[in-house]
Amino acid sequence: MSYLIDRRLNAKNKSAVNRQRFIRRYKKHIKKAVADAVSSRSITDIENGEQITIPSDDIQEPSFGHSPGGKRTTIHPGNKEFVQGDKIPRPQGGGGAGGSKASNTGEGLDEFAFQITQDEFLEFMFDDLELPNLVKRQLAGSDSFKYKRAGYSTVGTPNQINIVRSLRAANARRIALGSPSKKKVAQLQQELEQLLEEAPQQSDKIQSLREQIEHLNIKLKRIPFLDTFDIKYNLTVKEPQPTSKAVMFCIMDVSGSMNQSTKDMAKRFFILLYLFLQRNYDRTDVVFIRHHTSATEVDEEAFFYSRETGGTIVSSALSLMKTIMQARYPTSEWNIYGAQASDGDNWDNDSSKCYDLLVNEIMPHTQHFSYVEISPREHQSLWHEYEQVQSHFEETFAIQQIIQPADIYPVFRDLFQRRPA
Repeated sequence: MSYLIDRRLNAKNKSAVNRQRFIRRYKKHIKKAVADAVSSRSITDIENGEQITIPSDDIQEPSFGHSPGGKRTTIHPGNKEFVQGDKIPRPQGGGGAGGSKASNTGEGLDEFAFQITQDEFLEFMFDDLELPNLVKRQLAGSDSFKYKRAGYSTVGTPNQINIVRSLRAANARRIALGSPSKKKVAQLQQELEQLLEEAPQQSDKIQSLREQIEHLNIKLKRIPFLDTFDIKYNLTVKEPQPTSKAVMFCIMDVSGSMNQSTKDMAKRFFILLYLFLQRNYDRTDVVFIRHHTSATEVDEEAFFYSRETGGTIVSSALSLMKTIMQARYPTSEWNIYGAQASDGDNWDNDSSKCYDLLVNEIMPHTQHFSYVEISPREHQSLWHEYEQVQSHFEETFAIQQIIQPADIYPVFRDLFQRRPA
């Protein structure tokens, strides 16, 4: 009995390199499937993997081959059906892939379906996204380091040996130690040859020269080809890197005018934002603020699942954001971002107060602020005030509208799309 033992390095994750190559090739189909999945899933299921289907027309690889047409002469061994001189009919072409009607001829391929993992799903979901205008502000106390070449050292580990430098040092040492002896040997050799020609009878002196030459040659041979102090090691030093610290203020309107469907879309938007920050940035704080007539800083659980509601005073959330910024996040150290979701309803005369807070207190200190209005209705005073804010801060203030769940992911990508430098 024969046994087959799988000794491949990627035995469990079958051919990971080929899988990544395949995924890169069909990136367009996967991105479309991810976008469709994000729009249709529930809030709790938004980050799981997804089954991707690729049409059969796109999985066929182009290849070169002989066409079945033309006249060709071939020799076959023959069998029970064919004998010498028979003519073999040309094979029938055409495929049977696709179509809703049954057919008794042709062959084809089904669409190709495969599953992407949770990591791959998130990678495609947040591909080409970034926090706008992120600046590296802090160097002191950094825990991010980069290893950098810093010349050569005489101590190190075997994997750091620099072969060229080591052999060069060994060669220099051999030249330095052996050159005087080699010169002396050459001089004695010349004297010996001269003595053998002019006075070969002086055997004692000839023997003495030969002994001196032999002694010097032995001395030369004792010089090692490579000594321990010839070995040079590549020296690397750990250099601290500036880090980017960022804080994202997530402001969600939970007033009575926000119905369950609107709140659900707002939560979907903030879940996407939260997953994006968690996956792409290590040193990012998230501040959750819920507001109706008053604003409260809450934890993640209360932000997404609390049922508290009330009237609407949007400026309360912006005032709380300003207070937290001044107390905990100095602009000299932190990149400050804001994202606000609301249905646009606001208490009378409060929208102008929001304008003043944004223009005078918040936007001068923030890297980017996004406002998402979730409503199919006509824009109200808050939207128009925010349009005025955008006219003052075109590069750092963005407003978007979401009407239905399918708009969430495109709007999210548009807000955080990587811009050319």
